[in-house]
Amino acid sequence: MQLLVVDDEGNIRRALQALLESDGHRVVTAGSAEEALELILETPPEVVLLDLALPGRSGIEALPEIREIAPATVVVMMSGEASLADAVEATRLGAFHFIEKPLSPEAVLLTVKGAQELVLARDLSRALREELGPEAELVGRSPALERIRQLIRKAAPTDARVLITGESGTGKELVATAIHGLSHRRDGPFIRVNSAAIPRELVESEMFGHEPGAFTGATERRRGRFELADGGTLFLDEVADLGHEAQAKLLRTLETGIVERIGGNERTLVDTRVLAATNQDLDAAVRSGRFREDLLFRLNVLPVHLPPLRERVGDIPLLVEHARERLQRRQGVRVPVFSSGALRELESGYDWPGNVRELLNVVERLAILHQESVISAAEVREVLPAGASAVRVPGYVDHDPRPLRDRLDDYERRLLEGALGAAEGNVTDAARRLKTDRANLYRRLRRLGLRDEEEDA
Repeated sequence: MQLLVVDDEGNIRRALQALLESDGHRVVTAGSAEEALELILETPPEVVLLDLALPGRSGIEALPEIREIAPATVVVMMSGEASLADAVEATRLGAFHFIEKPLSPEAVLLTVKGAQELVLARDLSRALREELGPEAELVGRSPALERIRQLIRKAAPTDARVLITGESGTGKELVATAIHGLSHRRDGPFIRVNSAAIPRELVESEMFGHEPGAFTGATERRRGRFELADGGTLFLDEVADLGHEAQAKLLRTLETGIVERIGGNERTLVDTRVLAATNQDLDAAVRSGRFREDLLFRLNVLPVHLPPLRERVGDIPLLVEHARERLQRRQGVRVPVFSSGALRELESGYDWPGNVRELLNVVERLAILHQESVISAAEVREVLPAGASAVRVPGYVDHDPRPLRDRLDDYERRLLEGALGAAEGNVTDAARRLKTDRANLYRRLRRLGLRDEEEDA
């Protein structure tokens, strides 16, 4: 990561430069605000460590200009004489953090790591917006989604193959797009292949290309998706639907990096990263003979499993708000808000077999039907499928990486949310339905993050 250290004391600049370079960062330094602004204009760094007390223009005075010319740059303020008012003002002007002198190496490295995480999160969102539009962000704050973000950040800088698994509608293509957008291949092509949407007799031609006369209708040379993705990324969606012949040819290409068009003798070397996705259990497909085990090993270097929406229902309010904003941008009209009861109904009244995609469709349907009103719980129930109120008990899932305690917490959270939804948010009524006392229910709600301490008052 590129860092700029701005301090008028040379020994501090040198010490920080040595510390941060030993941690793997690229560091340039400046002794004044004016020198720093010139460097930022030339090459905006990802993070600036900015001293408060500089000769001439102070760090506080320079901060707004830095934010103006390099809005994506994260600024960390440093001072040995700072007051609380200075820290508050720096934060108001857009500083990420404020660290006091004398600087401890641990504090500096920890702060820089936090700034780096912020940079990566911003890069991730930007990559998604650029590829798929503003609506394509990974929305949510659940631990499950944060684990996905961390895996994306780790996978993106490498050329390792990634196998993305999850039910339909969970966002597998979104993850693939994010990995490509954050990789060194981001300026190269991102080619998608939906294996389930291509007739099996045409899959090999689509993936590997063909020569004239290779088969009936092949009148000219055609490059396949592997060649088209040279220097970039090939995303193989629904890879489990590939036939045996296509699987064998894919395996050879992954092993050698060489593409052979159908009907030709020419061997073409390609530099293509492969990301694959499926909503099927590939281990079961291997056991049944439908999928090659050696191909699974080649594809599954870095596994990323996307949990279904029913396992992260706490993200539903954020997803709903995100959907509302998207609709308002697209339609240019006000989209009604969802009442707390409506949100509880969405969280606990339905299992969401279609996952995030289905939720977004439901939000749009409700927005169309109730343009002038606040959407209520009753109105939500009207558009959900019949029998949706039943809460499905999560069964055993082989590829769930979570320990037993986390899985049990997930079930308990869904159970309590369902009871609260049925009780319209009344804790006393929910406790009665669950055949427990109110105090015990409150303890469990607080432990699972479903109630704050203040709500007990």
